[in-house]
Amino acid sequence: MAKSILVVDDSASLRQVVRIALTGAGYEVIEAEDGQDALNKLDGRKVHLVVSDVNMPVMDGITFVKQMKLLPNYRFTPVIMLTTESQEGKKQEGQAAGAKAWVVKPFKPEQMLAAVAKLILP
Repeated sequence: MAKSILVVDDSASLRQVVRIALTGAGYEVIEAEDGQDALNKLDGRKVHLVVSDVNMPVMDGITFVKQMKLLPNYRFTPVIMLTTESQEGKKQEGQAAGAKAWVVKPFKPEQMLAAVAKLILP
């Protein structure tokens, strides 16, 4: 069975690029358009990894990761932040919230797939 990855980004075109790269590598993709939408999709189903943007309306990525880590089923789910933010302070905030990797846009799909392969839950 394919491992599932939750992709959270307010840009539909970016979600599409990520979805194509991940499904091409054999993963199943669940999409959410912001942190609140993503939390609503964490309904107990197994999610092996989360790829999240930082800057989004309704709920930003760092707030989403903090909220997700409070849910017992998702406390250990690895998170990759995929963002235009490259400031050290933002990265530290992301790591403190529980993000395991930080990929800066624009990104190469291979770069993201390598991070996914390294971090995805068995």
